[in-house]
Amino acid sequence: MLAHDTEQTLTSGLSALAQRATPLLALTILWHPDLSRVGEQYVAGPDSAELAVNRFAPAFCRPAEAARPLGERCIARESLLLQSDGTGGVTVRAPASRMLVVLDGVAVSALVHIAQLGNGAVLELGGTVLLCVHWTDGLPKVEQAGELVGVSSAMRKARDLIRQVAATDLPVLLLGETGTGKELAARAIHAGSSHPGGPLVAVNMAALSDTLAAADLFGATKGAYTGADQARAGFFAEAAGGTLFLDEIGNAPAAVQPMLLRVLDGGEYRPLGAQHSATSRARLIAATDQALATSDFNQPLLRRLEGFVIRLPPLRERREDIGLLIVHAMRAWQADTGAGVTLPVPLVRALCGHDWPGNVRQLGNVVRRALLAVLAGEAPSFEALVPNGAPLVQRPTMRRTDLSGVGQDAVLAAMERNGWHIRAAAEALGVSRPSMYKLLDAHPLIRPADAIPLDELRLALASEQGDIARCAAVLRTPSEGLRRQLRSCGLIG
Repeated sequence: MLAHDTEQTLTSGLSALAQRATPLLALTILWHPDLSRVGEQYVAGPDSAELAVNRFAPAFCRPAEAARPLGERCIARESLLLQSDGTGGVTVRAPASRMLVVLDGVAVSALVHIAQLGNGAVLELGGTVLLCVHWTDGLPKVEQAGELVGVSSAMRKARDLIRQVAATDLPVLLLGETGTGKELAARAIHAGSSHPGGPLVAVNMAALSDTLAAADLFGATKGAYTGADQARAGFFAEAAGGTLFLDEIGNAPAAVQPMLLRVLDGGEYRPLGAQHSATSRARLIAATDQALATSDFNQPLLRRLEGFVIRLPPLRERREDIGLLIVHAMRAWQADTGAGVTLPVPLVRALCGHDWPGNVRQLGNVVRRALLAVLAGEAPSFEALVPNGAPLVQRPTMRRTDLSGVGQDAVLAAMERNGWHIRAAAEALGVSRPSMYKLLDAHPLIRPADAIPLDELRLALASEQGDIARCAAVLRTPSEGLRRQLRSCGLIG
């Protein structure tokens, strides 16, 4: 249930600020080795001309929680500087350090100006931490979001509207592209209503046939139509004392649209073949991804449905929420399968930069496919996971050629944080794959799989219950070579 919580500000130099006409520059953690930190934010003050980002500042947090710096050793002590140009753009100045800085997929070594920040930019620091640089028009607040995950201004507004309308009896029209969470919003409205214990009946209007739609919705008496061997209750009767959710309302058969109008006008409907009318005691919520005002849809019905309108934003308009949604999908997958794996940073960076025409639903499906690939010991790539799309952010165009600046700690950390996949770790460090092999060969703690004794391989495989990714982490060896070695030894098929 969505709670009516008071607003709590972030620890960011702002003492009293609600909604603003002038947006503020904000940073949201999209990815961090400590996944519990994903979604933490820092909002710059209204008079801040420059924002410095380093290992020790600024302090990120969630509302009403303690603020902490990023704190990762891969992030330089020297500051990366972000400066607003006053016209919607931002200048990014890389620090005077060896830290890898990637902005929207392109390595940054000096200064870059983004003319229009728009829906946010993805900033990668040290191959480990991802931040979204974006504008916000208000401060996050403590609230129970349920399945409506997000820290963006757009999602905060949507949840505010849900809270406003939930306790009323107004009909609600949910607008949004496919996959934006319209059914989740309907469930949140029902949960916050005066009858949360009543039934919630969801109906896909596009699945109703023209001939039986009226009977499905309003019920029918025995013999009302051919094949009606017994009386049947309709969806309106099933939802009595609760909520009736009509999804894909734009596809409602034309014959039942005037009947729906009558229910909304006076609360009455008549089951097919009945002598008397029945009264609806269900709260009505409808949803569509169509522009009904410019279609053949019954316009008087549309006016009634628009008792209260809530627009669910597409994912491309709330890029700062993508990291949280990835973690949410990962935790749900782990709860279902019991397998705890993570994703390589380069893949997460590409996911955070994609346009996602299928929105949250598409993102969740891709994350699950990626987790299955990692569990199988593979290194999932964005191109393989989303074959018909391309990330808005591209891979870095600059690579390190001087490997002397890549320390052994950084190499080990890159392998650990990228599931012991060589390609993913190489991308995180900003080096080529051949260079990564050189770094691995020179590392005293990382072994090639064919140098590991057979008994040690057997023991690791048994202790980790056949999980190749966990075996690679225990043995400190690249997972690709380990899988080949286990097969050649006959330990796996």
